[in-house]
Amino acid sequence: MFENLTQRLSKTLDQLRGRGRLTEANIKDALRDVRMALLEADVALPVVRDFVERVRERAVGQDVLASLSPGQEVIRIVRDELSVLMGEANEALNLRVAPPAVLLVAGLQGSGKTTTVAKLARWLLEHGTRSVLVASCDVYRPAAIEQLETLATEVGAVFFPSDASQDPVAIAEAAITEGRRRFHDVVILDTAGRLHVDEEMMAEVRRVHAVAAPAETLFVVDSMSGQDAANVARAFDEALPLSGVILTKADGDARGGAALSVRHVTGKPIKFIGIGEKTDALQAFHPERMASRILGMGDVLSLIEEAEHKVDRDKAEKLASKLKKGRGFDLEDFAEQLEQMREMGGMAALLDKLPGGAALPPGASARMGDQELKRMHAIIGSMTRQERLHPAIIKGSRKRRIAAGSGNQVQDVNRLLKQFAQMQKMMKRMKKKGGLARLMQGMKGGMPPGMPG
Repeated sequence: MFENLTQRLSKTLDQLRGRGRLTEANIKDALRDVRMALLEADVALPVVRDFVERVRERAVGQDVLASLSPGQEVIRIVRDELSVLMGEANEALNLRVAPPAVLLVAGLQGSGKTTTVAKLARWLLEHGTRSVLVASCDVYRPAAIEQLETLATEVGAVFFPSDASQDPVAIAEAAITEGRRRFHDVVILDTAGRLHVDEEMMAEVRRVHAVAAPAETLFVVDSMSGQDAANVARAFDEALPLSGVILTKADGDARGGAALSVRHVTGKPIKFIGIGEKTDALQAFHPERMASRILGMGDVLSLIEEAEHKVDRDKAEKLASKLKKGRGFDLEDFAEQLEQMREMGGMAALLDKLPGGAALPPGASARMGDQELKRMHAIIGSMTRQERLHPAIIKGSRKRRIAAGSGNQVQDVNRLLKQFAQMQKMMKRMKKKGGLARLMQGMKGGMPPGMPG
């Protein structure tokens, strides 16, 4: 995510980090590079101008030039200003209303709006909301209604039925009435997508908004559209009072222009960010954490939170208990840890949150993707139970059989065994600690052990 911007900014700021002293000329040169990096990331020009000027004013101050490590101080200023640009802190959903709290979700066609409704329902259910009802007011695309029904079942939300013959306003009214009658905590209304901000469709969504009186009006926008995302959100906000923005497809956005422009251009906070197609691929947006990720400093706090949320505690405790009793970490345990990583979005998602991970060359990142996890699983699955429990017995002929059985080469088996040995050493050092969440805390300083580099 935002790889191009991360690499450009990291390279520029690393040059400052190594300098013993800075001059206004040094800073001016660095900010020229920062300006070009932001423009190449498709950040809106007025946003770039304001950002660079704010950094310049702070960076040429006496406190910076006279400090013992002025380069580090400038980097801190850039990080702080990136955070301010994106909103400083996470702005939570306003659910402190008489139930049901109504969330109205709008967006352009193709932005991932209906999938985002399901992701949002799942996120709410996993973060303390007892019941969520979802309803589709999109009478122009019957497939959208069917899609939402399927996704609602998948995430555990209640689906309110509707069809193309109904009036969107009537659907919204009936869904809210049902939510009140059944004591649901939240009702999410999925409105019709539009190709652009046209008056007829805007009039319709305004009528739905008037009837629903939502606690939140959220605009879903594709982050890969860059500064256009901010401009569309601003145009939409002029027609409908938005309370927040959800950026989708951020995992495919190498630039980052939308994330850096939306708050400044619209005045509306980014509340969530979509980082994949699966229904669990939605994260609360923390500007200060995203600023650190953009500068290649990682986001270990989010990583630990995710580990605590998604890791199977029973399995983690069993592993901890096993290690405490002196029984070794074997390949079956290793396979379990790989599965836990897959549950957390795969290695690419983990790397994005590790210090230095986002700045790895594309080839290295690819070697640590989901395909590599699948390959490793296939190799372990091709072993006998005795081999998984006692990896030391895996020698030449066994390696050839395992490679052939898993559709890999002997060198792939050797690489996996080397990675396993590294993980085994880490687990020995951690046997009094236990748990993958603790393992994540041990990764603050760099790459996870046992992963291909």
